[in-house]
Amino acid sequence: MVDKRPADLRVAVLGTGLIGGSILLGLREAGIDVAGWDPDPEAVSYARQHGIEFFERLADAVAGRDVVVLAGPLSTLPDNLAEVAGHTDPGCVITDVGSVKAPIARYAQANGWLDRFVPGHPMAGSEHSGLTAADPTLFDDAAWVLCPQPGAPLAPFRVLTALITTALKAKVVPLSPETHDDIVAMSSHIPHLLAGSLAGSVARSALRQGVLSLAAGSFRDGTRVAGTRSARTVDMLTHNRDAITKSVHLAQRFLADLADALERDDVAALTAAFDEAHGLRQELMGRDLQPSAERFRMDALGADELDFLTRLGAAGGHLTACAVDGDTVTYTALRPAS
Repeated sequence: MVDKRPADLRVAVLGTGLIGGSILLGLREAGIDVAGWDPDPEAVSYARQHGIEFFERLADAVAGRDVVVLAGPLSTLPDNLAEVAGHTDPGCVITDVGSVKAPIARYAQANGWLDRFVPGHPMAGSEHSGLTAADPTLFDDAAWVLCPQPGAPLAPFRVLTALITTALKAKVVPLSPETHDDIVAMSSHIPHLLAGSLAGSVARSALRQGVLSLAAGSFRDGTRVAGTRSARTVDMLTHNRDAITKSVHLAQRFLADLADALERDDVAALTAAFDEAHGLRQELMGRDLQPSAERFRMDALGADELDFLTRLGAAGGHLTACAVDGDTVTYTALRPAS
């Protein structure tokens, strides 16, 4: 397994859309030896015009690399993982950036790759796409989920955590794949449904042009992610269908309660519901997080370390640093005060 400081790692990024491209540029700006690969000739041309190291063949891009990031569409991840596993040494750490984690985690486990593959998902992005939209600062202070798993060594997780928190300045949220999928159903995927519903209802309305002429910040903010390419949105939603279906009923019930209270002219009920929503928004904008440092003696099982990591993420906390010194690993963490 890789035993290097983040600055000494050699990284490959496969797929250079907004997320992969931003990882590539962010690592490059941090002084990391990083190379890219993308099947899109336009991405290759753009990279070479801007002096970014790129390879035409995937096998060449990953040869001799310590870390490989799979940043293609969700539907490509299983095949890409299999190909990279076949072209790299067993010590090479592999991760992905897909927005759904349980399916790829099960695939890796079924093929015996959990000793080197750590499912991941950076919680950053925009409605834009492609390498031309990439931003090396995209992940500054962003949440980045990594999924350590029972029975798998924690060394790859530590390598990625150190790299992500230092070179890309993100905060690592450790979660199980299933917990991640349940959380992002509400934090990321259902917002796409809501944005699409608002934009789509206006598109079908006789008032369409009037709405567009008066659309201000609330409408633009509420429909921003509807600007995402439809194929990308559908790929994300269908891969997390079960978790979304389970959680979307909460949003449907809350909206139904609002509509019912409005129809009944129940000002008290409307106010109480919006007070509840307002409180959540205020909590989001000003969470009280407390720092802590946790040290673990590294061993083959790492049960206590894994328990700490998964509890931290599930409780809304995150990691800001990971340092290995001899046989000890130290995590710097922030967790909600409550």
